[in-house]
Amino acid sequence: MMRRFSTIAIIGVLMLFFLSSAPKPVKVLMAGDSTMADKVLIKTVYDSLTGKSYEEPFLERGWGQLLPELLNHKALVKNYAKNGRSTKSFIEEGLWTELLNNAEKGDFVIIQFGHNDESVEKTGRYTNPAQFRLNFVAFVAEVRLKGATPILCTPVARRNFDSTGRLLPTHGIYPDIIRSVARDYQVPMIDLEKLTSEWLQKEGVEGSKKYFHKIAPGVSKLYPKGLDDNTHFNEAGARVVAEMFVKQVRAQKINGFEKILRNDSEK
Repeated sequence: MMRRFSTIAIIGVLMLFFLSSAPKPVKVLMAGDSTMADKVLIKTVYDSLTGKSYEEPFLERGWGQLLPELLNHKALVKNYAKNGRSTKSFIEEGLWTELLNNAEKGDFVIIQFGHNDESVEKTGRYTNPAQFRLNFVAFVAEVRLKGATPILCTPVARRNFDSTGRLLPTHGIYPDIIRSVARDYQVPMIDLEKLTSEWLQKEGVEGSKKYFHKIAPGVSKLYPKGLDDNTHFNEAGARVVAEMFVKQVRAQKINGFEKILRNDSEK
């Protein structure tokens, strides 16, 4: 009996040793808005006429939600992005502090804002250009103090075509501010505004529709009158953007990130 107990104890010690010596996953922490955020897969709708509740598929996706598909087992994605957030509200609500507290040496922090910072009429979100730049400079400095690597992203383009079929920019000077911070502080930067603008322009007015969260009338109880969303992606669109991000990581050879990318044999 004693011998059996000793064997079990030895096995337990060995298991603890191997578990403790296993390499920790590299965390990929994401800060941003609804175009990056994780979304629920199902929403409940209450029908006041019948008194019944129905579960309906929710098809909106953020590109950060699809990023884990493209990373290997060495990576752990923690997506802090939330709908409607700007740099201002992300900081004020404590989301940045929460993210930073979880960042460690060797991790990566992907930062994408601009969609909501420009909303002058929404005082809880609006961040003037000067403060926007200061916020990004602070993000970079604080991430580096943790020993992690910041990766900046310009905001993804909206599907906003004029009558001639030309895609129009909607983010003002905010993307240029991000580009300038990346340049001045030598930070890796993925220019998603440029890349997604080129993609949507190539797809055209009609072809680009299939990548956005659009619902025909009468199809979903969530949107009985239909939904014509030109800002948020569906799964197909979010996957394209995540793949764009990964392609640029490879092209720029961002130090350390390549090691956590899934290769063809792992798909």
